[in-house]
Parts: sequence; C-alpha cells; structure tokens
Amino acid sequence: MSLLTEEQVMLRDSARGWVKANAPVSAFRRMRDSENPKSFDEATFKSIAEMGWTGVVIPEAYGGSEFGYRSIGVVLEELGRNVVAAPLIGSAVGAASALVLGGTEAQKKAWLPKIAEGTAIAALAIDEGPRYAPDKIALAAKKKGKGYTLSGSKTFVMEGMAADVFVVAARTSGKPGTEKGITLFLIPADATGLSRKGRSLIDSRGYADLTFEGVEVGADAVIGQADAGKALLDKVLDRATAAVAAEQMGLAQQAFDTTIEYMKTRVQFGQLIGSFQALQHRAAYLFTAMQLARPTVDEALQAIDEDRDEVPELVSLAKAAANDFINYATREMIQLHGGIGMTDAHDAGFYLKRARVLEAAFGSSAYHRERYAKIIGM
Repeated sequence: MSLLTEEQVMLRDSARGWVKANAPVSAFRRMRDSENPKSFDEATFKSIAEMGWTGVVIPEAYGGSEFGYRSIGVVLEELGRNVVAAPLIGSAVGAASALVLGGTEAQKKAWLPKIAEGTAIAALAIDEGPRYAPDKIALAAKKKGKGYTLSGSKTFVMEGMAADVFVVAARTSGKPGTEKGITLFLIPADATGLSRKGRSLIDSRGYADLTFEGVEVGADAVIGQADAGKALLDKVLDRATAAVAAEQMGLAQQAFDTTIEYMKTRVQFGQLIGSFQALQHRAAYLFTAMQLARPTVDEALQAIDEDRDEVPELVSLAKAAANDFINYATREMIQLHGGIGMTDAHDAGFYLKRARVLEAAFGSSAYHRERYAKIIGM
C-alpha cells in the first residue's frame, strides 16, 4: 500500500514476516484437506490474535489498539497473499464495527474485549438469498412485550459455523426494500430457536445458513436504534466491504507475482516464455490494472478512518475495481501457467476460488457500479 504511516509500515512488515513463517499456502492446503468443521486452524487464529490483529479497529478501552481501517487493510492484504483462513473480516471488522458504532456500553463490554483477544468470534448475518441484497431484508422481528421474536433465515453467513454471537439485520416494520424498519440485533449463537447448517463454498472457508424459529430477545439486544438501523447497517457494510477489497488486493498481488516469476523460469520452444512479446503485453496490462485498482482501495480505507462523507461512493468504487482486477489477475494466473495451473496440485486454484467468492461477498461489480451511480446522482 502507498503512503503508509510509520506504524502501518511496521504493521505490514510484521504481518508479512509472520505470514511467511507461520502460514504458507501449504498450511491452507493442509487445513482444507483435514476437513476442519470451522474451516480455519485454531492455532493459527490464536497466533493472529496474539499479534493483536483481531483488535485493530476496536478502541483501547475495550482491549483493542484502534489502529484503524487502513491498518487492518494492511494486515488483510498480507494474509490474502497466502490465502490465510482466519475469521477477521466478519468478526474483527464487520461485527466489531457494528458494536463500536452502535452498541450499548453493556454490549461493548460484553463482547469487544473477547473479539479483540480472539476468545470469541462474531459474525454478520445479513443476506437472505443467493445474492447480496441488504436493502431487501425480510427476516421478521416482531415486538413481544419489552422484547422481540425473530423468525426467518439468513444465508452465506461468513464464519457462521464458528461464531459465538451474531449481528443480525432484521425487519421490525415496513416491507422489504424500504429503509425504515431495519433493526440490528446482537444474538448469541446458542439462543433458543436459532439453528445453523454449514454451507460449503469453493474457497473452503466457513459459511453457514441460519434459521430463526421464534428466537426471543430482550430490548437490550438491539444495536443502535430500533426501526432506524439502515444508516448504521450501511456504515458497517461499507467497512466490511472495504476490508474484503483489501484482501482481494493481496490475493491479486500474489497471483501477479507468482505468474511473473513463472514466466521468468518456464521454457517453451527453447525460450523463456517471458521473452515472448505477446505474453509481455499481457503482463504489462495486468500490472497497469493493479496500479489503477490499488489507489481506490487505499482511498476507501483512509476515508473510513477520517469519517468522510464520501465513504459510500469510495467503497463502492474500490469494491468494483478490486472485483474486476482480481477476476482478471486470477484468470491470467491460470492461463499463463498453462496445464499445471489447471491442477489441484498447483496453488493457482486456491487464488481463483477465493477470488470468485470474494467477488460476490458484499456485492458484485454490477451491484457496486449501480450503487455508485445512484450515490453520485447518475
């Protein structure tokens, strides 16, 4: 990343060194082959927590370091380089942000220290269908006495099988598609009436579908304001989306680096394939695309730290650019490696599979282009 502070440079170097020593791609391969039900190595996550990365966006008063979103982006980029599986985006960014921005003091004290120290994992439960559509939330939260009863379902919940608590977006009034009536709730994973089922995706990470059958919660489970949670939800999702874009840049950067290194060593027709002008042109185009995508991600993360008004459009610009770049970079990685790139024995497939899942996570390129256009009045 460009224009990092001295502390961020130290954080990046520390993360890069840790990843190289403790989490090579071979470690992810072993985790995948072990069919770990949580889809991440607990010892690896414990080490990540000990490094302090689970508390980067959490205030010091609750056990975090409050280094900000640009800093967690630095960490996620380095983890993305080696496709490290760890519940950071959903827990230490998404759910943690919901509590920091809208949680009560009791909610913050109960969960933020645990998230920061890695002893608890939180998850965002937003989607209800096959596509990202936060404006169409339908899960019903009906008033009952002083509390609420939740009924409905959530799909593709990131780290859903490992989570100890969920930040759930529900509808307390209105119809799907209307802004008024959305409320965020903090619901423990062991709540009566809440069940979850693991869902396997091609990136071999942990996802779950949740079912709410008359889950009863008190008024103290509400995060922010009842019926007026749309603004809070948008802020939380912008932060999670920018974090995904940061991981995408790490994945794409490593895909590029690995491909260029291969072009320097692979001999075909008696020559290094990197000497072929047509392939040089493809590498140059890939490098240019990377230089265009990176500043959009940097700017979005920086804007979040500075709480600027243009955060929504910058985040959508960043996610659309990162989606396009990682799609292209991983396809080129496969093609320029030739036959070996198509096999499971090579690591290229891990990058391609993770890339496709992240492209859909928190909004596709089409979704964010449309959102960007609406924000700027097109």
